[in-house]
Amino acid sequence: MNWIQSLYTTYENCQNMLGVIEEDEEGKEQVPLLPICHTTQKAQIEITLDARGNFRRARVVGKNEARTIIPCTEKSAGRTSGEAAHPLCDKLQYLAADYKNYGGEKDHYFESYMELLSDWVKSGAPAKVRSIYEYVQKGNVISDLATNRVLFANEQGKLYTQRPFEKGKNAETDIFDLLPGRINKQTGKLESWQADAFVRWRVEGGDAIAEVWDDPEVIQSWIDYYSATKQSKSLCYVTGRESFTADQHPAKIRNDGDKAKLISSNDQSNFTYRGRFINPYECVTVGFDTTQKAHSALRWLMNRQGYVKGDLGVVAWAVSGAKVPQPTQDTYEAFYSGLATEEDHLADTAQEVGVSLKKKIAGYRTEIQEREDVVVMAVDSATPGRLSIVYYRALKGSEFLERIENWHETCAWRHTYHLVERQDEKGKTRKYSVPFIGAPAPADIAEAAYGSRLDDKLKKATIKRLLPCIVDGQPIPRDLVESVIRRASNRAGLSGYDWSKALTIACALYRKYKYGKENFDMSLDETRNTRDYLFGRLLAIADVMEERTLSEAEKKRPTNATRYMQQFSQRPSSTWKQIHELLTPYFMRQGDKASYYKRLIEQVKDLFVSPEEFTSNKPLTGEYLLGYYCQRQKMWEKKEKPASEENDNTNSNE
Repeated sequence: MNWIQSLYTTYENCQNMLGVIEEDEEGKEQVPLLPICHTTQKAQIEITLDARGNFRRARVVGKNEARTIIPCTEKSAGRTSGEAAHPLCDKLQYLAADYKNYGGEKDHYFESYMELLSDWVKSGAPAKVRSIYEYVQKGNVISDLATNRVLFANEQGKLYTQRPFEKGKNAETDIFDLLPGRINKQTGKLESWQADAFVRWRVEGGDAIAEVWDDPEVIQSWIDYYSATKQSKSLCYVTGRESFTADQHPAKIRNDGDKAKLISSNDQSNFTYRGRFINPYECVTVGFDTTQKAHSALRWLMNRQGYVKGDLGVVAWAVSGAKVPQPTQDTYEAFYSGLATEEDHLADTAQEVGVSLKKKIAGYRTEIQEREDVVVMAVDSATPGRLSIVYYRALKGSEFLERIENWHETCAWRHTYHLVERQDEKGKTRKYSVPFIGAPAPADIAEAAYGSRLDDKLKKATIKRLLPCIVDGQPIPRDLVESVIRRASNRAGLSGYDWSKALTIACALYRKYKYGKENFDMSLDETRNTRDYLFGRLLAIADVMEERTLSEAEKKRPTNATRYMQQFSQRPSSTWKQIHELLTPYFMRQGDKASYYKRLIEQVKDLFVSPEEFTSNKPLTGEYLLGYYCQRQKMWEKKEKPASEENDNTNSNE
């Protein structure tokens, strides 16, 4: 099943979601699944009329309620500049006859707007549409808005480009809060052009629904009218049926400002098809309703459950419309973010993680049938106007869930980089880390490998490289694993949060990279005698002992293990000698308790297979980070101070 057919089928299976505007976790309105011949815009002004087309009132629309479903044409849905009016709701540049009177300097498209609206009214549009038409043709839209203090004009009747008054802290939102500002090159001041505001309509009287954008009669009327204007029919290559041919294809796939298209046939420049075909229809034809439905479904899915960052968009979906875990999410986001407490998703062992994960996957299996199609799709754009599919996989539901489960189980480690806001005992909002055991997200892996300030190109390239590892089960790239290990080894060059995040992700990636050849536990393996693992344990013992000593003395400075960590990863034996010599004053401060740390060091040293392994300066692999993390974690989880060890004055010589 190809991408456009999958999206078309998804649209048909999700008819119950048409026009439903959902809210995300932050209360922001999401892009709905749109009816054909419709798009969405963020409205800044709402004008209310009566049934006879008389102005009643107007208001500024808040950001959280601004998303509005509006009728559109093929041309207006993808407009970037030039004359392409929407038929009902639009900017003042289009629907205000007095636009020029109030200082409008842009092209005025009122005539094209009125022509489109007039044709719709003549075809038998609902009464609400006729009310809007009667009001707009009076030619005083901006005048009414200025009179009602929605827009602000000076004494000469020109709209201000800056707020003409001082705004108090608790003042209501005004039009200047909603419009984008631009720096005036001559004055250097931030200005906003009020006539860029987008207007939507309410019509009161008679009907129960005043909001025109929510009226099913208005929506269906425009679909019927615009579909009737189509003339040429041809074979739709997606459905295999004769249908009206699409002249243009929708944009706005990744976000409201996205102008890039997946399908285009603009031959005015760049020679898209010239030389092979006389016109684009000789190449391939897609039905008008087919492309509208498919693109609407993709936009809805991207906004609802996909990953969109910069030019890259990635989404996985079941053709039935059921939600599926996303390959761009970490284990916490995909399976545990809705749980009430930390204990609900924090297991102690790899076995417990596997059991918990299987339960979550089983929940998805009840919603997704074994033979149901699941699609993973990634899009990216090299230019502002062209969008390409950079990754596409169609799998059966059982196969997809098996691969997702395998990734989250084999690339699991204990992470603490997720932060949530909570109130402390004093009522202040603070950020707390939420620990979880699982696989990191591709975006977090990219940051761990190249730093949080990496550019968008490198970040999206890394995510695209990781998608086949997650969905297709391909090996994780070796250079990516080594890059994360190097960065985690540079502890002195990172902040505490960044280093902790890089460390746990490095452990997860190395564990995944070696999976099948060697299986690593997430808890300390005191019997493991590999050289790199043991050197990691030694470094952790020195680090924790010095940290505790400094903490007891109320001193804050990096430990010697922290300072020498990068050097230690390259020349472990000689660097360990330096670190151990620097521990002498800390052993003295610990007094009788020092024997515990000395004995622990000797126990680890005794596990080396041969003296040559301990004295070798061969660089360490990422396995040393696993030993370092596990030893450190065990020592901090429980401060082992048994009396027998504290009173043991046995000295260790090294």
